[in-house]
Amino acid sequence: MRMAPRSPTVRLLTALVCAALSFGAGAQEDPTRLPDLGSSANALISPQEAQDYGTAMLRQMRALDMVVDDAMLDDYINDLGHRLAANSAKPKDHFSFFIVKDPVINAFAAPGGFIAVNSGLIVITRSESELAGVISHEIGHITQNHLERAFEASKKDAPLLALVLLGAIAAGAGAGAGDGAAAVLAGGQGLMMQRQINFTRKDEVEADRAGIQTLSNSGYDPNAMAGFFERMQDTMRVGSGGDRDVPEFLQTHPVTLSRISDAKSRAGTLIAQQKLKPAHTTLVKDQWEKSTAPIIYVKDPTALLGTGAKGGPDTYELMRERVRVLSGDALQLSSYYGDNLAHDKSFDTPSNHYGYALALTRSGRGAKAADELQALLKNYPGNQILQIALADAYEQSGQRGAALSLYAELNRLSPHNRAIALGYAEALVAGNADDAVQAANMLRPMLDDTDEPSVYRAYARASEKARDPVRAGEAYADASYLSGRPFDAMEQLKRLLKRPDLDYYARARIQARITELTPLVMELRKRRVQTEDNPSGRDQ
Repeated sequence: MRMAPRSPTVRLLTALVCAALSFGAGAQEDPTRLPDLGSSANALISPQEAQDYGTAMLRQMRALDMVVDDAMLDDYINDLGHRLAANSAKPKDHFSFFIVKDPVINAFAAPGGFIAVNSGLIVITRSESELAGVISHEIGHITQNHLERAFEASKKDAPLLALVLLGAIAAGAGAGAGDGAAAVLAGGQGLMMQRQINFTRKDEVEADRAGIQTLSNSGYDPNAMAGFFERMQDTMRVGSGGDRDVPEFLQTHPVTLSRISDAKSRAGTLIAQQKLKPAHTTLVKDQWEKSTAPIIYVKDPTALLGTGAKGGPDTYELMRERVRVLSGDALQLSSYYGDNLAHDKSFDTPSNHYGYALALTRSGRGAKAADELQALLKNYPGNQILQIALADAYEQSGQRGAALSLYAELNRLSPHNRAIALGYAEALVAGNADDAVQAANMLRPMLDDTDEPSVYRAYARASEKARDPVRAGEAYADASYLSGRPFDAMEQLKRLLKRPDLDYYARARIQARITELTPLVMELRKRRVQTEDNPSGRDQ
């Protein structure tokens, strides 16, 4: 029986609870360990424990189909995120960025440096600086240890909650005091909520300040963060239905006039500092060898200073439309793009034509999408993002020869591009066994540096078509595990281990994976944690 669909908020809470239980299992292994009272928030959780928590959370969200797993978007959001993280207060910390399939305007940071941005937020941004401003703000929460502080504060609030409950019981002890009990409980909850709001406002301002500095250090417009918050506040003023009209982003990131004013002031200071910096390179070729260690084969150090790509559609705008299409209903969006392109001249932009083509391809009209993309490529020849979309459109419309030819050329020029490799592999797998072998060989090196289930599934399909069922089975099991389905992964590995045709190396690999999974599965069963592949919380 198929489970009833859940709202994004309920699904996220489910994911966080499951992740918290998984994290708690590791964090409580040593009951005798005492916190280091001298280091406050940093002593509450180790970096590895925090990273384990974030990893478990991400896998649970994938199990609930809440993550936009797309190689191109994943590379884009992580390239942007790590550019910002490298210019933050803690550039050596672990960070990981991903996109949540949720139209609600929001973003959040989780332990371990995991930062999520909702598709709804990306879609309403107007520039990459605005998107970078939101991500920088979330990075600020991580670098300023706000999550650890919040956990520390919640531990202090536990006695307060106990007193509130005791007060409610005492009030309810008198005759006819039912309403009194509710009043005491509500009052105590209100007190705790006010403490939480005050704490949040303080942290929000601190994250703003750290984030604006990161934004400026990374070369983005320091005003973008304040501008985005101000636009969100304007949205709140327009509504008249109370909390329902308030974007979730403002509910979790409360904005005040003083906060916006502070952000603008800091941005103004940073912009003034930027103007004092020289607009040209300060690297002098004649002095270079005297001040730095030599780099082999580099005769002119100024050649290392990239000028960046010029011309062509803006990558951010293309990725924004890609997010819109991949997280929405392709058929409805094809009508949205088509109608607006036909009736609104201001809508006639390369990014909207690209979004239209993606929606057409994903709704089964690849031939029409190819026409749209070919027209774009006449104006922007060589644009890789548009070429990948054209190859996908060719493949969807049955023009397999054209698709393979374009994929092969793209792969030759960019052999390490995951989006190209995955698309090329999918096209190859549709052919014969020899093509599938080529696809498997192309994808295998990617498995060493990814935790995306889509890559493992693609490799599994290629191995299966290439008549290598053992490698396919291992990859399917890994995809299940990375998708938050550890019980399914364990069962698949156990079935593989029973195959009579396993060689020594395959058997050793499978046994090693079972050994790694066993403690996690046992702990989940012990705690009766319900997962998508074990909804009862018991043995399957």
